[in-house]
Amino acid sequence: MSPTGASAETGGPDTPCDGSGVEDTLELRLPGELAELLGQDRQSRAAAPDGREPRRAVPRGARDGEPPPGRPLPGEDLLDALAGWGAAATPFGAFQLVPVQIDRDLRLISRWMNDPAVAAFWELAGPESVTEHHLGGQLAGDGRSVPCLGVLDGVPKGYFEIYRADLDPVARHYPARPHDTGIHLLIGGVADRGRGLGTALLRAAADHVLDHRPHCARVVAEPDLRNVPSVSAFLSAGFRFSAEVDLPDKRAALMVRDRALSKVL
Repeated sequence: MSPTGASAETGGPDTPCDGSGVEDTLELRLPGELAELLGQDRQSRAAAPDGREPRRAVPRGARDGEPPPGRPLPGEDLLDALAGWGAAATPFGAFQLVPVQIDRDLRLISRWMNDPAVAAFWELAGPESVTEHHLGGQLAGDGRSVPCLGVLDGVPKGYFEIYRADLDPVARHYPARPHDTGIHLLIGGVADRGRGLGTALLRAAADHVLDHRPHCARVVAEPDLRNVPSVSAFLSAGFRFSAEVDLPDKRAALMVRDRALSKVL
């Protein structure tokens, strides 16, 4: 979890000054419909007891139990049927995201988590129950984070988490947009690291998200700033560095892969 980057725009004064000492003025005419609505509003205020402002209608969602705007609806597929996305071509073979099944995948993922190079950043070393708890929390949730195996030509090569960054606590740390989708990943085998495989699979996973989530305009990630190989892999995979962000558990690099640039980077 985690990011932050903010931008601000400044504008000129509301009243132009040309040195004449006289303010320009404009005569504004309200459209008939707007004038009528304003007149109705004044009448309703006058009719309110004790001069108080009349009660406004309660939003429908607040009355019938619907989640407020921006919250997922019960049963909503938050990641657009990830399990059915199929395979994507990479220079190393056909890549696929396969949702985790604990009874099938726990031993392998736990072994990866106990690799010292992985444990230094994931902090999930220990007995299989530690990894099982981490996976189970996602699998029992509402689908905003899906743990997956990254499978290359039928062979598991790494662990991926595809998650809705806009619905995650990380959204408090950067200017999130609706449908922002995040990626966490690790490459499992030592022999598979340092030869470009991680970059290729990361690019494939990010492009897979953009290809199958039409409302998602960008893929985000927040690797630990100390994890130089990870940050480098994101840059090589077409992500741009957006900001340094302070998260509860780390100082992170906010990385962004924009849909608009995905075909040129």
